[in-house]
Amino acid sequence: MQYSRRHVLVAAGGGLALVGAAGLWKITRTPNTALLPWQLAKTPPQDVRLDAFRHAILAPNPHNRQPWLIRLVGADEALVSCDLNKRLPETDPFDRQTLIGFGTFFELARIAAAQRGTRMDIFPFPDGEPGERLDARPVARLKFVVDPKAGPDPLFAQITRRRSNKEPYDLARPVSARLAAALCGQDAQFTLDRAVIAKLRKLVDEALTIEQITPRTYMESVRLMRIGHQEIEANPDGIDLSGPMIETLKLAGLIDRQQLADPQSMAYKTGLESVRAAYTSIPAMLWVTTKGNSRLDQLEAGRHYVRVNLRAASLGLSMHPMSQSLQEYREVAAQYAKVHKLLGVAGDGRLQMLARFGYGPETAAAPRWQVEKHILA
Repeated sequence: MQYSRRHVLVAAGGGLALVGAAGLWKITRTPNTALLPWQLAKTPPQDVRLDAFRHAILAPNPHNRQPWLIRLVGADEALVSCDLNKRLPETDPFDRQTLIGFGTFFELARIAAAQRGTRMDIFPFPDGEPGERLDARPVARLKFVVDPKAGPDPLFAQITRRRSNKEPYDLARPVSARLAAALCGQDAQFTLDRAVIAKLRKLVDEALTIEQITPRTYMESVRLMRIGHQEIEANPDGIDLSGPMIETLKLAGLIDRQQLADPQSMAYKTGLESVRAAYTSIPAMLWVTTKGNSRLDQLEAGRHYVRVNLRAASLGLSMHPMSQSLQEYREVAAQYAKVHKLLGVAGDGRLQMLARFGYGPETAAAPRWQVEKHILA
């Protein structure tokens, strides 16, 4: 979340006396420990599974919940299940988006294993598929097999460069059709049509507004906000609000979880304006569809999405998921139907991911738990 310079100056006027020289370091400090997983050691772990997973935990996932639990089995297998406390029951009532996040995780693990000449075979739901919600059973059994044919994937180098860039994009700098086609490849579809984008922008804004003004869906996000470097270091998941502006506002008493939950507060209103500014800055859009909406389809959608995201990093493009209109809770049913109709997805087909892309400013990596936190004893 960003704040305008005017709001920062208001905060500074009331808060710099609180900061003082002794507190100045707090408003410039970054959550270093929470970003360490992105700084991969040059010497990889001997166990190829751990090497694969230290890359996989950098995958994009809903609300950055990082729900992956890993149990190493024998010398060459792993069982991956869901931390059921990391689901999003209000905005993701059927755990569809959470499962897409497992697809992104598996694809990054597969790419990293291939870099070591190892094929990662994926056996989804070895103890049976879940019903409407994910349960404690494994999402997949993974087997790592030394294979001379498992050559390096050119996207490997982009794993630590990949971002979900939530900043406003440069609307004066269009993306060429050639570059958009290179970005999406066989993994996604795209549009550069301004009329279609305008219609999508309207649906995105409507769905975003509904999520923000519906107490139970908005509070799901508020509870997951990590405000300032100390909260981020303590819980490097969820929605991070960081940087000098946030630290100053926090010290001045102008931003906290209670104010962010209050629709009448400056923090709430400014946050909503900021999010809308980014969400309506859409030079181009892409989407991932599947022929059905099975659990396997959802995993496959995650694999395709993260490959596009990696490709964006290689092409110098920014990318940001905007899937509020694809969610299944009742308040966004109208937007759900309209976006499917607009993009010609009918019958059993399913829009799994919707994202904007274009040219945006450089942005920091999202906080992550260390890989050891995901490994079960």
